[in-house]
Amino acid sequence: MSGASLASSEGWLGVSVRKPKTLNAGSRLAAFAPASPGDVAAVQRGYAELGRLGFELDRELEEASEGYFAANAANRRAEFLRKLEDPRIDGLVAVRGGYGSNYLLDERLPAKIGSPKCVIGFSDVTSLQIFLWQRCGWTSIYGPMLGAGLEAGAGAAKGYDEASFLSAIRNANGGWQVTLQGEVLASGEVEATVLGGCMTLLETTLGTPWELDTRDSILLLEDRGMKPWQVDRALIHLQQAGKFAEVRGIVLGDFPDCAPPVPGSPTVLEVCERILKPLGIPIVFGAPVGHTLRPMLTIPLGVRARLRAAGSGSMDILEAAVTA
Repeated sequence: MSGASLASSEGWLGVSVRKPKTLNAGSRLAAFAPASPGDVAAVQRGYAELGRLGFELDRELEEASEGYFAANAANRRAEFLRKLEDPRIDGLVAVRGGYGSNYLLDERLPAKIGSPKCVIGFSDVTSLQIFLWQRCGWTSIYGPMLGAGLEAGAGAAKGYDEASFLSAIRNANGGWQVTLQGEVLASGEVEATVLGGCMTLLETTLGTPWELDTRDSILLLEDRGMKPWQVDRALIHLQQAGKFAEVRGIVLGDFPDCAPPVPGSPTVLEVCERILKPLGIPIVFGAPVGHTLRPMLTIPLGVRARLRAAGSGSMDILEAAVTA
């Protein structure tokens, strides 16, 4: 199989949306490390899980780590571009997040990128996914990585949800639903384009040439290890930058490891409710997306969806992120 063919359509705010090929049993997936190095044993478990799902694997990986980077920036960028251009590779799955994906980004990069391939990951990979959307119109997959999600297995704590993962990478028609397993902060129903990812990384796009345009979006925001006041600061920054002005709905993660430092002080839930509820749009808090202790849901980015903020929340994926 080859990831060279693509589908293009006029979508979000006139952007030419470009979709990669589906990833089916027998498709060849390659690991890439755009940020920090992964734990060797965890990565091997991730490979085993992808093998169980029927994928062929390209295990070649840059391993010359430098501190908290998997390799120097030039080598990480070269690895990414090489695997995008390799006709034997159908999709790319990140090793892990950490820090460093922003070093791959450059305004000259789109000229070196050909046809889209599935780029799967979360956390620090958000930087790359936003860039690919803003500069290339690529859809992508916000889901488990080799050393973060896949290694723990399907349905396991700190693992991943197999049904949403396979739907996101194999369903070329749309028309499937994700139960968000959260709680409603503001009820309602809205249809828009799903964008976003890890909140800290979305925030760091502000002021860059690839700053995320959040208009007409269902905005996904999740993170981990932040004090409630740090979540407050990030949300206020995004609000003051105008990033909530034309957002149609919001899906929030469950923000693990974010307990208040002082008993009785505001929680992340209370911070989100105070700042976001006045927007008057549908909001669901506590979905197991990205950083979560529960089986991680996979969410396609750059596609139209319908958010239903009722009960525990749900999202109808109206169009696919991939094409047959």
